[in-house]
Amino acid sequence: MIRMSIGNGARQLGIVCGLLAVALFAAGCRTPTSQSSDPGASAAPAPGAPQATAAAGSGPSTATPAAPKSTSDLLRIGDSVNVTLLDLPQPQSPMDVTIKEDGSITLPLLTNQVQAAGKTTGELEKAIWQSYVPRYYTHMTVIVKAQGQYYSVKGEVKSPNRYPYTSATTVLKAIAAAGDFTDFARKTTVKVFRSDGRIETEDCRKALKKPSLDLPVYPGDLINVERRTAPWQK
Repeated sequence: MIRMSIGNGARQLGIVCGLLAVALFAAGCRTPTSQSSDPGASAAPAPGAPQATAAAGSGPSTATPAAPKSTSDLLRIGDSVNVTLLDLPQPQSPMDVTIKEDGSITLPLLTNQVQAAGKTTGELEKAIWQSYVPRYYTHMTVIVKAQGQYYSVKGEVKSPNRYPYTSATTVLKAIAAAGDFTDFARKTTVKVFRSDGRIETEDCRKALKKPSLDLPVYPGDLINVERRTAPWQK
């Protein structure tokens, strides 16, 4: 009887020790559930906030707007352009064509004229290419070069003449290039005849004091300085 009691007590003690060991093991394997306090840890974006899609250091995702075209780069009525058509079954010689009063040019084979006025040389190259391909040719290369451009100054200036248009200019600058006014010039009503048929008037006396009134001059323009018809005119 004594042996049986001792045996039962030993078994009970073993069970208790086993349960205690399991509890201690489970406590040691449990991981903390609190969030990391690492300041470098990334947080989820707030609702509605924009999310970055580009890698650090990359440029903006939107394309850079194209610079606006300068008016001086546009072809105008009366301008002469050299057109070369390359990569054709039969070689073509370069052609010198003048932009007509309706703003168009005429080219071989084309039943419709190509609008040129108001375009840059690059835009005209594209328009010519689209007129030929694929209707007449499967492929071709178009090169357009603007010929020498000029403006004219006549009337009461010291050196009336045609002058090369090399960069953006104004009425006062063009008159200065023509030697300036004569003593008989009527400076308040200087006429600017545009190549598209418009006529504008500039008061050069006012433009000298306020440069914003000084009209731009474009290739093909004609500046006419009238003569005073009475001593009191300016």
